Amino acid sequence: MKEKIVITGIGLTAPNGDSLSEFRNNLINKRVLFQFIELRYIGKVIAGVCHYNPLKYQNKKELRAGTRAGSISIYCAREALNDAKIDISSVSRDRIGVYVGITEHGNVETENEIANIKEFNYDVRFWNHYHNPRTVANNPAGEVTVNLGITGPHYCIGGACAAGNLGIIQGVQQLMLGEVDYAIAGGVSESIHTFGIFASFKSQNALATNEDPNKASRPFDINRNGIVVSEGGALYLLERLGSAKKRGAKIYAEIAGWATNSDGTSYVLPNPDRQAECMAKAILNAGITPDNIDILNTHATATKAGDIQECQAIRKVFQKNFPYINNTKGFIGHAMGAAGALELAGNIPSFEDGIIHPCHNIETLDPKCELTNLLQKEKLYKNPEEIKYILNNSFGMLGINSTLIIKRFED
Repeated sequence: MKEKIVITGIGLTAPNGDSLSEFRNNLINKRVLFQFIELRYIGKVIAGVCHYNPLKYQNKKELRAGTRAGSISIYCAREALNDAKIDISSVSRDRIGVYVGITEHGNVETENEIANIKEFNYDVRFWNHYHNPRTVANNPAGEVTVNLGITGPHYCIGGACAAGNLGIIQGVQQLMLGEVDYAIAGGVSESIHTFGIFASFKSQNALATNEDPNKASRPFDINRNGIVVSEGGALYLLERLGSAKKRGAKIYAEIAGWATNSDGTSYVLPNPDRQAECMAKAILNAGITPDNIDILNTHATATKAGDIQECQAIRKVFQKNFPYINNTKGFIGHAMGAAGALELAGNIPSFEDGIIHPCHNIETLDPKCELTNLLQKEKLYKNPEEIKYILNNSFGMLGINSTLIIKRFED
């Protein structure tokens, strides 16, 4: 019998909160904090900006040498370790693995360096000598290991907007293989600092606009007009159940099942059949049936086609017996590589308080997005004991799909 893998620490930063409690309270109380930012070559855009204190765990010199994605990762990793009450000086640092899901990495630094060198007539003497370590694909995870002196494995999982789930899945698998004793795993994103992502969405008519930035991200609403790009991160401390029990750790949840697959059909257009297959495989992997799922957090980003196709996939899997369905992007926008990990965190407290947070900014539901038990506007109160399984969807470009299922921990 495989040993259970459990969550014992959570560290996060989102546009509306820098801790799990703050993030959760703002989801329940419908607090949104989007803002207009000025972006090179584009001008004003709506974005989700994090407000964590980068100097809490780094000094100014380290921040200048590193990246925003690395800084977010360090903050989240340190917060997760503190939450799990792990003193890193008392554990074997070669038995800690760091697995960070990312959408992309290096665009921010490259864009900035090109803009900078242009001012010096493209003289390469003015190219930053930290450029290479800043832009390698393992950077965010690597910065965590340097900051904490971790000597176990580290790498990033490039999974587009499915990456947050994939980072957690990778951590679980490495624990199950016995490669590490602790896994710092999840996803991060620095996407708001690159004009390229905004420009691409804008050229696709998929970048959200609204006079009120807090009403711009509106998944499932008939008048949705695109994505609000956000930065953020959520990293989890994962360990085997025996380890957690031995040290008397608080256990948030058990990892019950997961699945990943590929559409194999389009660069950007999702395939609802493959999404349905991913959900079904995760449910099978968890050893349960669709009827056992109590909460389903949707990936829906507020693009016209994407929202509709995910709803089609959900109907195919659940048919008549639907779980309670919510969405987090109306509150925090699309945090890309961090999305899945952040959205999972927003629902984990339901195991304790029985509250299921709603969607946000649905004024008129798109009829093609109608789902039984979709919590459109109001939170729902349940007996916490009735909430046993939470399913988290994250899908990404080039047709990468991920579904993660967590379970109430019952000793």
